[in-house]
Amino acid sequence: MLESNQHSIFQTINAASPIDKVGVEERVARFQTRSIKDDAKAQGLKMVLSMIDLTTLEGKDTPGKVKQMCFKAHHLHDLHPNLPQVAAVCVYPSMVAIAKQALKGTSVKIASVATAFPSGQSNLEIKLADVKLAVDSGADEIDMVISRGKFLSGEYNFVFDEIAMIKEACGVARLKVILETGELCTLDNVRKASDIAMYAGADFIKTSTGKIQPAATMQVTYTMLLAIKDYFEATGKMIGMKPAGGISTSKLALHNLVMVNEILGPNWLHNKWFRFGASSLANDVLMQLLKLESGSYQSPNYFTLD
Repeated sequence: MLESNQHSIFQTINAASPIDKVGVEERVARFQTRSIKDDAKAQGLKMVLSMIDLTTLEGKDTPGKVKQMCFKAHHLHDLHPNLPQVAAVCVYPSMVAIAKQALKGTSVKIASVATAFPSGQSNLEIKLADVKLAVDSGADEIDMVISRGKFLSGEYNFVFDEIAMIKEACGVARLKVILETGELCTLDNVRKASDIAMYAGADFIKTSTGKIQPAATMQVTYTMLLAIKDYFEATGKMIGMKPAGGISTSKLALHNLVMVNEILGPNWLHNKWFRFGASSLANDVLMQLLKLESGSYQSPNYFTLD
């Protein structure tokens, strides 16, 4: 029965039309020419801020660095009383307990990368243990990486089954599936990987780890948003989207929100369904918001670097 169901799913996935790369580029170019007035811009920037996953994923991460990031995550109102909190902080599994304690009593979510992030080059047993460590330590969300080598070798059933098993291991934690689109080479591969992830149980699909370039290009995000739209129309189930890596300016973030609104509609304009994986974006958004209010830019030194 399960094999029959999976066969049917892959028939649906394989029936997707090839991606018109030129058409995608033309459509994305139109999103980038939109002009946004100051009132709408301020509203949009606050929305962007509420959708950011502040992230530290370095070998040099320390408990002190994680605590500093967590403090920033829920004290933005110290800069201005009307600023929202960010959506989440994202850390390695070994740092989840530290972040959980630092954010106790707040609404900021704890996300954790897992499954041998960023390469995914490990066996299933270790990947499941990685997820279990993060969930047992208090993670609300798991950001897993797919096995790109298996995908590029055409072993799509392997990729599907691995995502499904990771989803089961997450329990109540939401699962974001990272495609690492910079390694998938074509938009057709991005579309297929998106479909596999969603049908295997992803709650979110995510572009990148931030370790490989190109990362969250608008062409890639556009392709993934269309996949989400088609999946919703076929199943009635909403799937979240997280572009990550390379979105460092408020202007680019706002262009992404315009694109989300036009493709998926206003229901997706909430941090339950859309996130930005870009810590450096937060400081640019803060600078732009304070510029709209005061008429002048603050020095970048006014903001913490994390």
